[in-house]
Amino acid sequence: MTDVSVFGNVAKDIQTKSILEPDARTRRRNAAEARFRLWGAIAVALGVLALVGLLASIFSNGLSSFRQTYVTLDVFLDPAKLDKDGSRDPASIAKVSTFGYTPLIEKALAEAMAAKGISVDGMNAKAASELISKEAPASLRNHVIANPSEIGETVSFDLLASGRIDGYYKGRVTMESAALDRNTSPEQLQLAERLKEAGILTTRFNWDFFTAPDASDTRPEASGLGVAILGSAYMMLIVLVLSLPLGVAASIYLEEFAPQNRFTDLIEVNIANLAAVPSIVFGILGLAVFINFAGLPQSAPIVGGLVLTLMTLPTIIIATRAALKAVPPSIRDAALGVGASKMQSIFHHVLPLAMPGILTGTIIGLAQALGETAPLLLIGMVAFVREYPAGPPDGFFDPASALPVQVYNWTQRGDPAFVERASGAIIVLLVFLILMNLIAIILRRRFERRW
Repeated sequence: MTDVSVFGNVAKDIQTKSILEPDARTRRRNAAEARFRLWGAIAVALGVLALVGLLASIFSNGLSSFRQTYVTLDVFLDPAKLDKDGSRDPASIAKVSTFGYTPLIEKALAEAMAAKGISVDGMNAKAASELISKEAPASLRNHVIANPSEIGETVSFDLLASGRIDGYYKGRVTMESAALDRNTSPEQLQLAERLKEAGILTTRFNWDFFTAPDASDTRPEASGLGVAILGSAYMMLIVLVLSLPLGVAASIYLEEFAPQNRFTDLIEVNIANLAAVPSIVFGILGLAVFINFAGLPQSAPIVGGLVLTLMTLPTIIIATRAALKAVPPSIRDAALGVGASKMQSIFHHVLPLAMPGILTGTIIGLAQALGETAPLLLIGMVAFVREYPAGPPDGFFDPASALPVQVYNWTQRGDPAFVERASGAIIVLLVFLILMNLIAIILRRRFERRW
């Protein structure tokens, strides 16, 4: 066989294979790529389903906490019980305890039922008054002390219904469960239905959930997030004021001025390690240093803010250094070339161009600190706090709670109404976190520069 015939056969074999028809190796490669895409799509779908399931569970349990059941009554503020001497002195009126206001509420409810012709077999005035929250006499007392001139008048009040009655209209309580519950009865639920038909009992949006303080275990319907929101706001203010200038200053020094030697390498390694340290370790540090050594008060926003500042600083430093590195060296060289000093080139040119990344890292660090629970538990912020902290700076040293700690606190209580409140607090916390991340995105796009 000649060379011409051999090459002719090879050429014939090559011509029989078209680039439009994949061979076995190409088909295997395409199949592997298709499998990878399938596994990726499955992973994304599982992640989305898990997120949807989590959010559905939270929202299904927590949305009802933004609604509350009230009983509207016209209460006669009897001066014979509230102000016997007729002086209208708030100090004298304050001597009347909540027990003195309970008969006024019972009488007002009995009169409202009689006026509407409402009655249920087996329900007397005492049993009917149990439809109203135990918080109602205290709310009425606070109103009278603040408005002593209304004593002797009939005033309309929106009083909280009890937790079981509120739960009946939210699906937590049924006629069957009420028959087995010592805190309510089917007759009370029937009376609640009659009062609702008469317009005395209503369910509407619960603004007090955002403003009221925490309540005792027997009054879940009166508990709110007021103290927790204020305590979280104070701590975030402390974290922002301390961590932003310290983090930016440390980043500028390490990135622009510090010499490259073993000491600065050790600092950089420690900063990266601190960013990975569990948050509970910072709580132990805060307990040992700020409370046991420095003597700062427990459950105070100043201690929580200092602990969260230490936890947030590594995140801000790492994000700020990355933003400074992203600025082209030509910017620095151009500034130095026209006579600017090292400090002027950084503060007039480099820092403004790195500001989007700095702000993004700061807000992400604050969002992370807002959701931390473990370090706050160790410094005592799990305490039951009813009083609002004062305005800053004194309020930084007053006892307070925080949103994530309040969620933890409510989940430890036995009444199902507190589980509802905990889910509602999680929704509020998620809204704050989403808003902070949106602000970070807006600021990044607003100050972003392109070269």
